[in-house]
Amino acid sequence: MAKIKLTKNELKVQKDALKMYQRYLPTLTLKKQQLQTEIRTIEAKAKAVRKEREALELGFRDWIAVFSEEGAFPAGIITVSNIRKGRGNIAGVDIPVFEGADFARSDYDLYETPLWVDLAANHMEQAMSLDLQAEVLDEQVRLLQKELLSTSQRVNLFEKVKIPETEENIRKISIYMADQQVSAVVRSKISKRKLDLRNAAASEKEVYAL
Repeated sequence: MAKIKLTKNELKVQKDALKMYQRYLPTLTLKKQQLQTEIRTIEAKAKAVRKEREALELGFRDWIAVFSEEGAFPAGIITVSNIRKGRGNIAGVDIPVFEGADFARSDYDLYETPLWVDLAANHMEQAMSLDLQAEVLDEQVRLLQKELLSTSQRVNLFEKVKIPETEENIRKISIYMADQQVSAVVRSKISKRKLDLRNAAASEKEVYAL
């Protein structure tokens, strides 16, 4: 703890600081709670997206079995040409928002390629889109967790360090100033008593002189 000045001005500084900490702490605490809630919500959404992806794969197991046949499905037939992302804001944190994806398909011989290839390609695009959506949700969680860590540190700083430290400073300064005030009163009384004694002594000398 840094050494403080035991003065009236320092007392005001410490009281103003305490008011600021007490004013901002509820806001920080609310933000922390909001971030925790949003993170849980997004994590649940990412889990649901991945579950949907797994269900999609389960429904196309037969197709996957066909894909395993050598040369049955053209390699690199589907590529992601563009990922569309918007911007969102949660508790003051800018986050990416998945808006969709565009895919490109390579040319293949329509006569020599089985008809199911188009259906399989559609399935792959859906699966890839869900994967991309889950990745964006993961990025949202990462950004919010980073902000949550920073906010939690500030809450702990205010709660466990700054507010107790400032309250202790105010207590020390107040006690010191009260002691100084008492000492001043005592000194004043002692001075007055000495003055009264001197005046009394002077009066007594005047009486004897007469």
